[in-house]
Amino acid sequence: MCVTAIGIIGSAGRMGHALAAIVPDLGATLAGGIDAGGDPAALAHDSDVLVDFSSPSALERTLAAARRTGTPILIGTTGLAATHHAMIDAAAADIAVLQTGNVSLGVTLLAKLVRDAAARLGPEWDIEISEFHHRHKVDAPSGTALLLGEAAAAGRGIPLAEARVADRAGLTGARSEGTIGFSSLRGGSVAGDHQVIFAGEGERIELGHRAENRAIFARGAITAALWLVDKPAGRYGMDEVLGV
Repeated sequence: MCVTAIGIIGSAGRMGHALAAIVPDLGATLAGGIDAGGDPAALAHDSDVLVDFSSPSALERTLAAARRTGTPILIGTTGLAATHHAMIDAAAADIAVLQTGNVSLGVTLLAKLVRDAAARLGPEWDIEISEFHHRHKVDAPSGTALLLGEAAAAGRGIPLAEARVADRAGLTGARSEGTIGFSSLRGGSVAGDHQVIFAGEGERIELGHRAENRAIFARGAITAALWLVDKPAGRYGMDEVLGV
């Protein structure tokens, strides 16, 4: 039986260490890892699948290397801009790419619940997304919060860009109907707390997920990477891994 070799991009970070630790538990082997200044081409050559939790600035080189070797890649890096998503779309014409703001299987199911709730509740139900992360996180709102926002917007049949409100400093006036609000908290060693609130007249629905340690993300990422190995070229999401 052939054992899948997994290459980690961003191996020196906290997530990189968590990924390396969980690989053998899921029946795979570690092909190696690189960080800033490393050679993604060599790693892609030695790997059956790549897992990238590095930085947006490294994505172009990483995707180019994966395309040259035909190596599928899971991208869990957050803080991506429209230009990065365009690169991912282009790469997905040649290789299997799974890009997500959160690799937790629990968050994947939460996103489906949010989408379903948003589809069934009218715009008079206000949607607020709150997230809390450790003091070292550099982007806000988190990739997971945006993923949940996209799910809510999809449920309402609108682009998130039309409804997103992330800055309420100063005299902002009354809330506009149909908007999706975001708030970000930072402090301590919080692995990741997310809550989606649907607030109606006289009642609230609260859907949430609390990550107790980084291992859940590592396990979800490696599970998804193993799922991606034999997939044809295309762009995939965690909902497909979970079958939701």
